[in-house]
Amino acid sequence: MLPTVLLHAFPLSSAMFAAVDLPGLITPDLAGFGASAVPDAPPGMAALAADVVAELDRRGHDRVVLGGVSMGGYVAMAVVREYPERVGALIFADTRAGADAPDAAANRLRMAESVLAGGDDTDALAARMLAPGSPVLAEVQSGVRAARPEAVAWAQRAMAARPDSFATLRQVRVPTLVIVGELDTTTPPEEARLIADAVPGARLVTIPGAGHLPPWERPAEFTAAVREFAGGLAGGR
Repeated sequence: MLPTVLLHAFPLSSAMFAAVDLPGLITPDLAGFGASAVPDAPPGMAALAADVVAELDRRGHDRVVLGGVSMGGYVAMAVVREYPERVGALIFADTRAGADAPDAAANRLRMAESVLAGGDDTDALAARMLAPGSPVLAEVQSGVRAARPEAVAWAQRAMAARPDSFATLRQVRVPTLVIVGELDTTTPPEEARLIADAVPGARLVTIPGAGHLPPWERPAEFTAAVREFAGGLAGGR
């Protein structure tokens, strides 16, 4: 069975997958977050994709089941675009395939400047990512606060510059699972449907009661969806 690699959301770390119970799960910290260093490369998804592939090389994995949540989904799309031979199956969770609209990209660039100048939107950002009344709010706030300003700014600039990925997704020929939180307002269920419609044969699963971070908010349901998907791969699907 291919190993499963899950890439975390912005501006968090691999800690967001702590309660996801999958055998042999690999959850690297994207560049700048968690234990990893802020990149020297110009901001871009291609740089993050190269880091992920380098980690696969270090671990000796030629092909993997590659998944990503939110920003991690953008990185997974970049890996498919740049290194399609490394991907045996895909999981896209609470992400979108389109590039930022000009106003959204400009807002990201403003936020990058703001955080470097000492601005702090931690509590509001964490709340926006979660379903109302989420019991994990304090944990997510702590995870957001742990992000270094330089990493946050680099990632915002990278996301602002990312390309549209729909053409890439239409060329995907590996099994693909799309997951979305029922109550996600950041990348709502209609964005997940667009991804599922673009990838031939993709399966869409909605996690009830979850917002933008199902692996953290509803880890049992998220794990069950991925386990069922992986079981289908093992069975030759």
